[in-house]
Amino acid sequence: MWGYYVVFITVPVEKSQELADFIVQKKLGACVNIVPEVSSVYWWKGNIERDRESLLIVKTSAEKFKELIRQVKSVHPYSVPEIIVMPIVAGNEDYLKWIDESLV
Repeated sequence: MWGYYVVFITVPVEKSQELADFIVQKKLGACVNIVPEVSSVYWWKGNIERDRESLLIVKTSAEKFKELIRQVKSVHPYSVPEIIVMPIVAGNEDYLKWIDESLV
């Protein structure tokens, strides 16, 4: 299992700062980058939808990931929020240590 993750979460533009703050305040992520606006095209209930969303890029530990999903789902405005993960396979050791220290 990988020790650190980058997590992608899409959210309505007007909720991005609120959700990013929630994640950091709850120590579910050490850092959240907000890509202010992306154009999303996707299938939903048999239709092609087009939305403006923000993309949150969260850096967290493997230990915090399940709790991150649970907590984000509890406050996210979507019934099926996008929460996907990519392992960090290598990185600046000082940065990875900082992730650990930030999530305590």
